[in-house]
Amino acid sequence: MAVKRGAGVHRYRGGGYRLPIAFLIFFSVLAPLIFFVGRGLYTSTPIRQAVDSNNQGLDWRERQALQHVKTLFSKEVIDVITTSTADLGPLSLDSFRKNNLSASWKVTGIETRVENNAMSEPTQTAKVVKQEAPAGKDDLSSDGHAQSTSTPAKLVRRQLREKRREKRAADLVRQEDEAIIKLENAAIERSKSVDSAILGKYNIWRKENENDNSDSTMRLMRDQMIMARVYITIAKMTNKFDLLQKLQTRLKESQRTLGEATSDSDLHHSAPEKIKAMGQVLSKAKEHLYDCKLVTGKLRAMLQTADEQVRSLKKQSTFLSQLAAKTIPNAIHCLSMRLTIEYYLLPPEKRKFPRSENLGNPNLYHYALFSDNVLAASVVVNSTVVNAKDPSKHVFHLVTDKLNFGAMNMWFLSNPPGKATIHVENVDEFKWLNSSYCPVLRQLESAAMKEYYFKANHPTSTGSSNLKYRNPKYLSMLNHLRFYLPEVYPKLDKILFLDDDIVVQKDLTRLWLVDLHGKVNGAVETCGESFHRFDKYLNFSNPHIARNFDPNACGWAYGMNVFDLKEWKKKDITGIYHKWQNMNEDRILWKLGTLPPGLITFYNLTYPLEKSWHVLGLGYNPSIDRSEIENAAVIHYNGNMKPWLELSMTKYRSYWTRYIKYDHPYLRTCKLRE
Repeated sequence: MAVKRGAGVHRYRGGGYRLPIAFLIFFSVLAPLIFFVGRGLYTSTPIRQAVDSNNQGLDWRERQALQHVKTLFSKEVIDVITTSTADLGPLSLDSFRKNNLSASWKVTGIETRVENNAMSEPTQTAKVVKQEAPAGKDDLSSDGHAQSTSTPAKLVRRQLREKRREKRAADLVRQEDEAIIKLENAAIERSKSVDSAILGKYNIWRKENENDNSDSTMRLMRDQMIMARVYITIAKMTNKFDLLQKLQTRLKESQRTLGEATSDSDLHHSAPEKIKAMGQVLSKAKEHLYDCKLVTGKLRAMLQTADEQVRSLKKQSTFLSQLAAKTIPNAIHCLSMRLTIEYYLLPPEKRKFPRSENLGNPNLYHYALFSDNVLAASVVVNSTVVNAKDPSKHVFHLVTDKLNFGAMNMWFLSNPPGKATIHVENVDEFKWLNSSYCPVLRQLESAAMKEYYFKANHPTSTGSSNLKYRNPKYLSMLNHLRFYLPEVYPKLDKILFLDDDIVVQKDLTRLWLVDLHGKVNGAVETCGESFHRFDKYLNFSNPHIARNFDPNACGWAYGMNVFDLKEWKKKDITGIYHKWQNMNEDRILWKLGTLPPGLITFYNLTYPLEKSWHVLGLGYNPSIDRSEIENAAVIHYNGNMKPWLELSMTKYRSYWTRYIKYDHPYLRTCKLRE
């Protein structure tokens, strides 16, 4: 009895212990879990749903706070916050992973709305949380991977980033297109403003426009030759005769190979071998002879020598160009000699020109032409007659020197200018033109003037700067005869003066109808903004010049001038010229020539003509517009590049040669060709 009672008591106590333990486990584990799940389901409502008007579970404080937040942030920010808040709720997958919960728990029942700026995607819904049986490892891993990489917050952020990238890329493309269009439009506008005359001067096939590296072989050979000369000098100084001989040998070989080549294509095929051999010798010379101070000194000396040679060659080139411009070509000299012989073989009765009665008729159109160039004078007369409406009313007064008097007569006797009248005179037969009357003639005969002209090495000479003044035309009275027109043609009232380097392209009779408004000289002005004004020709440091003339007064050109001889006589133009010429005996007012004294003599007495009457510069300016030349009544080859010289500009020469008959027997005999 005792044992059974004890056993019963023992069972009673054991059953009593199990019940409290069960209650303890329930309250400590399951109760908090239930509370946690219930609280989570209650508090996991998204902020986005709170913003919606259908939400009724929030009190008035929360609703007021949400309205205030809505006013502070944009719609896009609210969307991101809403999505992120939904993901970070108590039952989100991220919470499961952070708390190491079972992967069999799934989120079902949280409504998440993912919105985008440009599009709205379908609503993703999840069902109520429930526990399922564990799935296979493959399903678990794939499900977990998909959830870890495709959360709504990450999708939204990724979509926003992609949208920003696309927008930025579109903006960059649009900006680039706009910039390209602007550049193209600017290039088109610049191309419209380019001077076609200047543009025509450029040619991609010209040698000066070739690639800088096109003649690299020649430059390399020249550089090697320079260094070889340097090392030859140092080898002599240091008694390195072996190297000296090798350098001299290679230098001669390079000189022979280079020869007169002007480009790499002209070099001998052995040039690369010579360059290689010279390079080896120079490398050896550098090892044994190189001294920085000696090399620098030698190169400096060579540079100074080359500089002196360049200056000397420039001076020589200037002299030769001036000489070439002022001399008569052999063919024209041949023509003059043959014509002279033919003239003096003529009987005296055949040496006279017809229609001599027109020479003093003031009602006709008279031209004055002073020249010693037969061919140039023939072009002036021929071009004037060809373009004249009524050649019979035109009279040409030619004056030349005694050397060309026979040739000039013979040419126009054998080639009469149609119905026009022509007369040739010899300036040496003007007995009134002597040193007692003409100051310039007296000055030209003085010893000081002869010394200035013919002694180029005189200490007072400035070398090449005076070469253009050592010109035969300054010693000829033909050049100064233009200041004595009333004395040469006393019966005329108006005359048109022409230089022998011009070409007439239109009828000039309208010039006699121009009203000069009491002026003596009608001429085309040549001044620009800062050039061809009086201060270019006259010495304004002299008080006589500074007191009587405006340095900014506009200059004008000789070559085609209308002179009113009646006004000339009234204003005593020749006397004004004599006065200033006497004051310039020492050349202190202006240098030699006829334009400076002409500017002084006709100061305030020159009437400006329209520029289309007289276009200048065909003897020095390569960029004259073709339309300007073709519309001009007279074109003037003033400058050194006269059309009868080989150094003339080819682009302008045809305007002059069209008035020459190169099949003429005299021209063929003297080998005058176009």
